[in-house]
Amino acid sequence: QVQLVESGGGLVQPGTSLTLSCAASGSIFRITSMGWYRQAPGKERELVATITSGGVTNYADSVKGRFTISRDNAKNTVYLQMNSLKPEDTAVYYCNGQITPLTRAILANYWGKGTLVTVSA
Repeated sequence: QVQLVESGGGLVQPGTSLTLSCAASGSIFRITSMGWYRQAPGKERELVATITSGGVTNYADSVKGRFTISRDNAKNTVYLQMNSLKPEDTAVYYCNGQITPLTRAILANYWGKGTLVTVSA
């Protein structure tokens, strides 16, 4: 019964900023890590950024220095602050969570349905 819901996508111009949010809800025992992945039309899904509950982060080379991932553990929410957006950032952004549900002591990956980010002049 664990769910991830993304929000914050939209149409923006190059050079502007946008912040995505993802909230995990349901019968959650523990969240080990959360992250963002993206998939552009005709391309494979790729990692954008991840963060552990302890705050350890990892970024794709293509977004280093421009994107910042953060989380609010009390709210089970992860954020992706995107600055200096480029047309090549256009993609559906998916939230990922490594979560152990209350119903079973088995960690699994959960995915949101995605939010579309379009960067165009």
